Amino acid sequence: MNCAMPFLEIRHLTKRYGGLSALSDVSLTVEQGAIAGLIGPNGAGKSTLFNCVTGIARPTAGEVVFGDPDRRSLVGLKPSAVAARGIARTFQNIRLYPNLTALDNVKVGRHPRTKAHLFGAVFKTRSERQEERDIHARALECLRTVGMEGVADLPARALSYGDQRRLEIARALATEPSLLLLDEPAAGMNPVERQELMELIRSIRGRDITVLLIEHDMKVIMGISDRVTVLDHGVRIAEGRPEEVQADPAVIAAYLGAPTDDADPR
Repeated sequence: MNCAMPFLEIRHLTKRYGGLSALSDVSLTVEQGAIAGLIGPNGAGKSTLFNCVTGIARPTAGEVVFGDPDRRSLVGLKPSAVAARGIARTFQNIRLYPNLTALDNVKVGRHPRTKAHLFGAVFKTRSERQEERDIHARALECLRTVGMEGVADLPARALSYGDQRRLEIARALATEPSLLLLDEPAAGMNPVERQELMELIRSIRGRDITVLLIEHDMKVIMGISDRVTVLDHGVRIAEGRPEEVQADPAVIAAYLGAPTDDADPR
């Protein structure tokens, strides 16, 4: 696959909270069609970067440019407007509606793509009924994509931790993103679930969705990423192919730790 087109460009991004710099002059590029990894120790600024991209936090300085051919900046947009542009995300801490069914949780993700207005919702016009059918069908399709159509009617609270993680991905896919940001999707998963997650992420890329993920599990990040960027204390310290980053002394010192003879971090 040729991943040659810059799709997401983060330019000199800085985010300060008072006297603390969570991000300092960070630049990175995600190419269209790629799976890009973002790693670093706790407090490195990874989730802050996601928050700046998705409009949850406004950067102190820098630009976030997304899409082709418009190349419009996302800085200053509300999260709903960013989602409407084609960017979806999951969160490090699961944010599902526990009492809603899996299907209804995914339907919530359709909000940025709906056209319903108050009149149609109150009087159930023909267009409103058709949109409800479309939302239902799209939500089921997203559940099938992550292998969860069999639990569509179960409340989210009744699902395993791994299934709740996958349900968050299904909800994000319901927005029809062209760029999907995954914040530690393998957290709390067992080895079988992590392997299934890697296959799922590859299949998502196969649907022409570019992926940027934060992950602490090195087998996941090194096993599926085309390129990896490393943050430490809000500063980019390395970027390159997984094998290059894995061998970088600065990365080993900051995050990976000293390699052992029996360790295989791939």
